[in-house]
Amino acid sequence: MKIYIIAVGKIKENYISDGIVFYLKKSRPYCEIEIKEVEEEKAPQNLSEKEKKEILRKEGERVLSKIKKRSFVVSLAIEGKEIDSYKFSQFIKATFQSGYREMTFVIGGSLGLWENIKKQSHLNLSFSKMTFPHQLMRLILLEQIYLAFSGENHL
Repeated sequence: MKIYIIAVGKIKENYISDGIVFYLKKSRPYCEIEIKEVEEEKAPQNLSEKEKKEILRKEGERVLSKIKKRSFVVSLAIEGKEIDSYKFSQFIKATFQSGYREMTFVIGGSLGLWENIKKQSHLNLSFSKMTFPHQLMRLILLEQIYLAFSGENHL
């Protein structure tokens, strides 16, 4: 089982990097996880809607170039389907049991995720109606992946 996390931008905070390393190590007995970063476009304040769409397109094309054809793709999007930790665990296990050998989770940048990626994904998933910084979302996702495999979600 292989899980890819494709994320826009680099981690800038040490505490987030430390947490990512922590959960990557804890997850090793269960699955292989690889994080692929793509460059984030500079997004000055007061962008027009056209400028925002262009930035999302550029980032999105970089993301699409990293997605493998046979991977089950999950985009993290605030408007996506909400599930609890137990159902997330069941979902991951069922996806691999259905014959997929790879899952790819996609995390957008500070402006979100290009619509074309969401349309091409097998699932758009929301961890909450709240907005989380995209860097922190990597850590949250890794923690949930670890819980899914380890059975520590206690539900």
